Amino acid sequence: MKITGIELRRIAMPLRAPFRTSFGVETTRDVLLVRVVTPEAEGWGECVAMSEPRYCSEYVDGAADVLRRFLIPALPAGRADAHAVKRAFAPFKGHKMAKAALETAVLDAQLRTAGESFGGYLGAARDRVPCGVSVGIMDSIPELLDTVGGFLDEGYVRIKLKIEPGWDVAPVRAVRERFGDDLLLQVDANAAYTLADARQLAKLDAFDLLLIEQPLADDDMVQHAALAKLLKTPVCLDESIESAEDAAAAITLGAASIINIKPGRVGGYLEAKAIHDVCVAHGVPVWCGGMLETGLGRAANVALAALPGFTLPGDTSGSRRYFATDVTAPFELADGHLAVPAGPGLGVEPVADILDDVTTSTEWIEL
Repeated sequence: MKITGIELRRIAMPLRAPFRTSFGVETTRDVLLVRVVTPEAEGWGECVAMSEPRYCSEYVDGAADVLRRFLIPALPAGRADAHAVKRAFAPFKGHKMAKAALETAVLDAQLRTAGESFGGYLGAARDRVPCGVSVGIMDSIPELLDTVGGFLDEGYVRIKLKIEPGWDVAPVRAVRERFGDDLLLQVDANAAYTLADARQLAKLDAFDLLLIEQPLADDDMVQHAALAKLLKTPVCLDESIESAEDAAAAITLGAASIINIKPGRVGGYLEAKAIHDVCVAHGVPVWCGGMLETGLGRAANVALAALPGFTLPGDTSGSRRYFATDVTAPFELADGHLAVPAGPGLGVEPVADILDDVTTSTEWIEL
């Protein structure tokens, strides 16, 4: 597949409501889209880096710079596929989200040319996936309960609550008491705690949670292993897992009994599939995390979440969870599930007029 040019497109996507986590508040999603053009097809990739390096070290301006200066010039000459692209990026340390965006765009173009879907290529075992929703930190418990109730009315089958010191046991207790023991409920700390908080985190054991996600620092699997021994609630790792090797290490250490796979965080869907395979081999369940993606990123995530090892509902919410208007035809929840796109490549296309309306800049790079 000969790549003739690449477009870097920045778009600004206002969120329907502010989304607060332990590391900050987002009101608008600053998104970098990558469009790969070949004589046969074009492909799209979405960079999930945030505007500031708070979730991880990457940020949107930095991702655009590393794509422009290093990754695009490293693309294989002549005919290239996604595996060749991944190998070409290996000498460059880090920048997983930038790598994932370009690799995904190449894979999308490759699959569109071949007439094959993302789900078929990755090994999807289902044509729809159950969906959970992530609920940010609220100003009050009544506001939280109203929000959770609204999402349950929409049909979401699992609720994830963001937590931080001072906003943990009380909101979890309130949600469990209001909505009952049958609700699939989990929490996400985004590395907001330390091992010294183990006693406080152990209080969450009373609420029969599916898991506690990334309670401690992303670079400390040893302390996660120590914490896991002190909790009845399963520990799930997110930010700590950037590769299949990381997943294997976490499993071996006992640092995680569940793993969240975010393709952007791990460098793309090829590595995400490798992590899935490692976890399946060890009997460790996985689920698909989200980064407030547009319909382009959501399409690929839904295809990934259809693989057999994804046995827990992911953060593959419908489009209107975050955006009043998506850049693709919206993903609509049906019976708590989203359909896996069946068309070639991502199986979705950006709507030109909508995309133009939210675009803040474009850059064309001829190859």
